[in-house]
Amino acid sequence: MTIGLLTASYITSSVLFILALGGLSNQEKAKRAVWYGIVGMAIAVFATIYGNQVFFTEWLNWLIAAILVGSIIGAIVAIKVQMTGMPQLVAALHSFVGLAAVFIGINSAMLPHSDMNSTQYMIHNVEVFIGVFIGAITFTGSIVAFGKLSELITGKALILPGRHLLNLVMLFSCLALGYMFLIDEGNWTLIVMTIIAFVIGAHLVLAIGGADMPVVVSMLNSYSGWAAAATGFMLGNDLLIVTGALVGSSGAILSYIMCKAMNRKFLSVILGGWGDVTGPTMDIEGEMKPIDIDSVAAALNDANKIIIVPGYGMAVAQAQSTVSELTSRLRAKNKEVRFGIHPVAGRLPGHMNVLLAEAKVPYDIVLEMDEINDDFPDTDVVMILGANDIVNPAAQEDPNSPIAGMPVLEVWKAKQVFISKRGQGKGYSGIENPLFFRENSRMVYGDAKKSLDTILQSIN
Repeated sequence: MTIGLLTASYITSSVLFILALGGLSNQEKAKRAVWYGIVGMAIAVFATIYGNQVFFTEWLNWLIAAILVGSIIGAIVAIKVQMTGMPQLVAALHSFVGLAAVFIGINSAMLPHSDMNSTQYMIHNVEVFIGVFIGAITFTGSIVAFGKLSELITGKALILPGRHLLNLVMLFSCLALGYMFLIDEGNWTLIVMTIIAFVIGAHLVLAIGGADMPVVVSMLNSYSGWAAAATGFMLGNDLLIVTGALVGSSGAILSYIMCKAMNRKFLSVILGGWGDVTGPTMDIEGEMKPIDIDSVAAALNDANKIIIVPGYGMAVAQAQSTVSELTSRLRAKNKEVRFGIHPVAGRLPGHMNVLLAEAKVPYDIVLEMDEINDDFPDTDVVMILGANDIVNPAAQEDPNSPIAGMPVLEVWKAKQVFISKRGQGKGYSGIENPLFFRENSRMVYGDAKKSLDTILQSIN
């Protein structure tokens, strides 16, 4: 393949990747955007293999075998993983990108570089150091995020005494080892730095509470992009640089947007600031009041304005199709039914939007928090499906709450609020919700899908 054809292939792939990212911002264009990404990646892989003359070496068979095995494993995992497991899968995939950057960087450091002059060699080693450092943090951070999202590790923040000082000591140790690596003290400096960076990545995410995990996932996405970009500089691959920069910048922007939506400081999140309470939280008075399914169905039949707030519980129960059918029946009775979506609902940005789109819920009735928050006082019934922190009034009323200042859906202002939960447990962040004890709130205990199926029988 000529240089011109290789460059044209890389430009085509870059354009397709940009179109993919742009299309993912719109639910109606998302499927087409995914195909842009698939085609762009196929072109990128083929052009890289063919353009680097791998087709004419003895390594081609090994490479094809690796691609086939990886493709089969990826296809099996993608087919088997439910939508509820998508956040964990994304975190796991981020770890692969980080680990690849580590392996490539260490391998590149071990190769002879007699064809480089001293300046080129120094620049190359800087690229190696940055790629390995970011990749190592991404790898262990993503593994811990996977564990937390899978509930293999507690969602509570691990707050060690002097944790910020510990992070600083480890960071400066890595910089010192990086300097030693640059002045050619030996590859052992790179290995030791990698081990310390592994610890930094794990400690950073362990210190982040469960309610911040959507931000962590997007943050790790950004890290993986920058690791890929550094690897692109290391290998002299322009497309990898562009792709990594796209992923890194988009992940950073998404993390910033989500922190704004949660009234959180980005640095506070990534440094484990969640959970730093300055005093005792407010006492909650009253008790949770259960309600039977027939009464919920009757309230929905009588209501004119209804807002449904989906959360992770809906995803676990796989109730989105039933929710879609309930919505259709209520709208057929000339009732106004809309959905309120918090920016961090679920455990992945856009988690609820994807589930509702999959269930064929009309896009125009799925509204973001800022679009619907002012409408709750005029709403007859709010139906909450497995959400907790995003509807917690303590965010506005309790200055000592761990989520104080976080914008939430103000569902308690509606005339009636029904909360579908499996039991009386706290949310993923472990924070009690005063909403469940309000006079206008009633608890609908049990599996969300079974409860909604029963309600459907009364909505004709």
